[in-house]
Amino acid sequence: MATACTTTDGSGDVCLRPSASDGLPTHQACTSKAAPDGETRRRQHQRRRCCVVCLVVTIATLALLGVAVLVLSLTVFRVRDPATRLVSVRVVGVSPNLAPPSPQINVTLLLTVAVHNPNPASFTYSSDSGGHADLTYRGAHVGDAVVEAGRIPSRGDGAVQMEMTVLSSSFTGDVMAELIRDIEAGAVPFDASARIPGKVAVFGVLKLHAVAYSDCHVVFGVPEMGIRSQECHDHATL
Repeated sequence: MATACTTTDGSGDVCLRPSASDGLPTHQACTSKAAPDGETRRRQHQRRRCCVVCLVVTIATLALLGVAVLVLSLTVFRVRDPATRLVSVRVVGVSPNLAPPSPQINVTLLLTVAVHNPNPASFTYSSDSGGHADLTYRGAHVGDAVVEAGRIPSRGDGAVQMEMTVLSSSFTGDVMAELIRDIEAGAVPFDASARIPGKVAVFGVLKLHAVAYSDCHVVFGVPEMGIRSQECHDHATL
């Protein structure tokens, strides 16, 4: 019959040792009751440490991204208003229509506007992007302009050119009488408003849609045949 024994390694294992009368080989069958060894505990600790490290890295990355977005919103993506100034007006064409009963003479002017772009992104616009300008004289619409394609560099200066057609048919009745009085006085006031859609290129890679607006009140001096004074209000939106 089998007899009970204990191991000598201090592990507390219980062994069954068959007796010789059982006719079986004498070997020990042991059932281990030991707790997880040190290697298992070490692996569990490493897994927990890896999870903590990953969590800390994720939180730090999100915090850095948040700071980067905040900095960009306060610098690159915070659009600063451009500054414009009408520098020249030149007659480039005359289209007479002398057919009765109302002969007309339409005049085409080439307007050159100097633009300063204070933003860290360049502004590019094309002639087919829908950019246009309107000319009004004492509240009456008297001209239209098509904005030619161009590019304003980042934190730099550029020129915007537009061809404006002045419609003589708009100068009728009271408008014509006021124009004659202004010419005799030597100063003709008019207002010009422009809307120019385009794209801004941030770092030369990221391109965003933007629209530039300009509203100017200009006084044209008759004796000097040039711009006597002007006041412009400009802004841009993304």
